[in-house]
Amino acid sequence: MAVEDPNDEIVTVLLPEDEFPHEPDEATNYNESMYLNAFDLEAEVGGWFRLGNRVNEGYAEMSVCIYLPDGRVGFMFDRPKITTNAEMNAGGLRIDVHEPFKHLSVHYEGKVCLLNNPGDMADPRTAFRENPMVPTTVDIDWHGVSPMYGGKPQYADGRELVQDASKSFAKAHYEQHCRATGTMTIGDEAIAIDGFGLRDKSWGARYWQAIAWYRWLPIVFGDDFAMMVSIVSGSADKPGRPGGMVLEGDEYHLITDCTVDADWNVRGEQTAMKVWAKTDQREYDVTGEVISMIPLRNRRKTPDGEALHTRITEAMTRYECDGRKGIGMSEFLDQVVDGWPIGVPRSE
Repeated sequence: MAVEDPNDEIVTVLLPEDEFPHEPDEATNYNESMYLNAFDLEAEVGGWFRLGNRVNEGYAEMSVCIYLPDGRVGFMFDRPKITTNAEMNAGGLRIDVHEPFKHLSVHYEGKVCLLNNPGDMADPRTAFRENPMVPTTVDIDWHGVSPMYGGKPQYADGRELVQDASKSFAKAHYEQHCRATGTMTIGDEAIAIDGFGLRDKSWGARYWQAIAWYRWLPIVFGDDFAMMVSIVSGSADKPGRPGGMVLEGDEYHLITDCTVDADWNVRGEQTAMKVWAKTDQREYDVTGEVISMIPLRNRRKTPDGEALHTRITEAMTRYECDGRKGIGMSEFLDQVVDGWPIGVPRSE
């Protein structure tokens, strides 16, 4: 009878030094990514900010997305050149770790494309050409209000898991709900942020086409109640894998099962949703209504010339659960096949 080697046990490890850039591995598509979002619950404004260092490819993915009043969105994306993974600082966007797991900040100095109709970004070349570019400054601080969720899976004896770089989205990932305070200035318009958000980090090989679709809902109701609901599918013919957590007080309760039932417009973009989530403690029913949404995309050609197209709809969303008002994101990623997002039912 075979005896299991205890060293083959898989554990999740998260260390304070993981808050800082790692030594890149040899994967061509190595990506070290930090993402932070922040929303003011009462004013229903906010934004998200991301840097993904792809140092082995010589550039970073830099994104700034600001949700203004009246449905307007300020957006900027760039692939600034980088030669080192020593810092998260590219294209005018800088992310600083002041105290691991407790205090981070974002500073941006540059421009955004100001969109009265954020749907224009479905055709980014036209959107950037036909909408004004507006000087923008962002200074926001994030202070953790929750434990950390996630880390790097590895064997108990410290060995790395084998990662197929061509099919990987990340080898490590963690998230945390935070209090967020600061300012965003877009042209002559100053927006104060006094609210909450979520931050995450991942590293390892990544292709945006490594999974078929996902639904990612980071939601904040206050510093004592928040959640992240996640459903990820690696294949178009398989159901999604549920995950996430609920912050109750100062503890995270892991989500063991969940569903996200969305309403769609004619372009297959989410407009509203009903969310059900279950932990070992209880079940939650959440409703969501999109306030403002911008469609983004990633395109890549395989070595044999196949064109791949990923769509990500990024929506600031109003939520309600247990009679409490919340705010956050509904981020839906789908591979586009035959002109339609793979995880979205086709309209009749």
